[in-house]
Amino acid sequence: MSENTKVIQGRTGPWEIVLGLEVHAQVASNAKLFSGAAVGFGAGPNEQVSLVDAAMPGMLPVINRHCVEQAVRTGLGLKAQINLKSRFDRKNYFYPDLPQGYQISQFKDPIVGEGEVIVERDDGSTFTVRIERLHLEQDAGKSLHDQDPNFTYVDLNRAGTALMEIVSRPDMRSSEEAAAYVKKLRTILVYLGTCDGDMEKGNLRADVNVSVCRPGDYEKFRASGDFGHLGTRCEIKNVNSFRFIQQAIEYEARRQIEILEDGGKVDQETRLFDTVKGETRSMRSKEEAHDYRYFPDPDLLPLELDPAWIKRIEADLPELPDAKKGRFQSQYGLSAYDAGVLISDQAKADFYEAAAKGRDAKLVANWVTNDLAAKLTAGGLEIGDSPIAPDAIAELVQLIEEGVISSKIAKDVFERMWAGEGRASEIVEKQGLKQVSDTGALEKIIDDLIAANPGQAAAVKDKPQAIGWFVGQVMKATQGKANPGTVNQLLKSKLGL
Repeated sequence: MSENTKVIQGRTGPWEIVLGLEVHAQVASNAKLFSGAAVGFGAGPNEQVSLVDAAMPGMLPVINRHCVEQAVRTGLGLKAQINLKSRFDRKNYFYPDLPQGYQISQFKDPIVGEGEVIVERDDGSTFTVRIERLHLEQDAGKSLHDQDPNFTYVDLNRAGTALMEIVSRPDMRSSEEAAAYVKKLRTILVYLGTCDGDMEKGNLRADVNVSVCRPGDYEKFRASGDFGHLGTRCEIKNVNSFRFIQQAIEYEARRQIEILEDGGKVDQETRLFDTVKGETRSMRSKEEAHDYRYFPDPDLLPLELDPAWIKRIEADLPELPDAKKGRFQSQYGLSAYDAGVLISDQAKADFYEAAAKGRDAKLVANWVTNDLAAKLTAGGLEIGDSPIAPDAIAELVQLIEEGVISSKIAKDVFERMWAGEGRASEIVEKQGLKQVSDTGALEKIIDDLIAANPGQAAAVKDKPQAIGWFVGQVMKATQGKANPGTVNQLLKSKLGL
């Protein structure tokens, strides 16, 4: 058992969780997977529906090349095998928001095969989640049950929208690891530009497969590759926030443990997570592949990819999170923690790099990850909406580096910058906030202090830490504008330390 494995104590002894996720990521594209209908959030009901999406007789799907390219880019970003030959299948089931009576998906021959994602835990340690496959499929529409007490309405705007389903192996052992995996996966997709990662709009959502077992069983069956003897898993559908993913897993694991400890049997089923009650509830018995009666879609030819085209996509990949983190550590001398915080959001990483050019990189990182981040969070803003631009942060840091202002004064200047009073240099000039580094002026203040407090001055020789009182008095006399370094240097000289 790994030291990071989470153990849940039941009445009959300890239990462990085994987790695998199927993440549905909406492909960043202006059109749907098999039609030219627009994709976008906020359109009126059924305003973005083509005849193909509505499954009108005689309408044939036509593959969107851009969506295929986005799937390949994602596969390359996940260090996965790109399959040169894949095909689309019909997954048959009947639901009001699926007008065709089937979903076009990929079953036996997906576009992307095995890959991996390296994920960091809160304590800095890492674990690897193996990717089993990534396949393309079309989304269904949406049934609206709250518009009328007697009827269910159907909005087909989402019908036909391209999704990438990214299926992991059961390599996560706690709700924290599952949430960390989805965060990392989301970051990779956003860097690649293949999904915007907006979980509130449902553009990234996870189906969470949860089972429980006794300590040691997971390692035994992972070594053999046979997970069939582990506990029966239940799938929790469409969880769309990191917090809800964790809550759903914690509740579901305890529910299964209680059933097993009471001598019962966990039914393999699909469940939903009630975010208000914080519990999962049964949706339907879990279908197996044969229940969907998959067969190759007769309207779509097998997909054959040109290796040269894949090479061109690979050459055009951006710098991905892990590579950027390593570069931030080597190029800017940042700690693994600071680099990790900055690269967790592409916009934040770009903001930092723009501000750090030619400046003290560690100092810039502190301002971006602490003071600026706190203001943005309090205001509910993204870094792209920051009223303080990267070059304005750079200017503030420059004033600190050059000794024009102290770090303490910089806090006040930053508050004024946030309030819209102008750039750092303008505020410092206008408010008279320049740091006092004039040794003549400071010597006069120090001499007066020592003369007025001979007893304390004498005591400093026996108790050097008492110099702090004199530093405080000088700062008070200069309204916090004295250069602390200069003050300390002068005091040590005058007091014979």
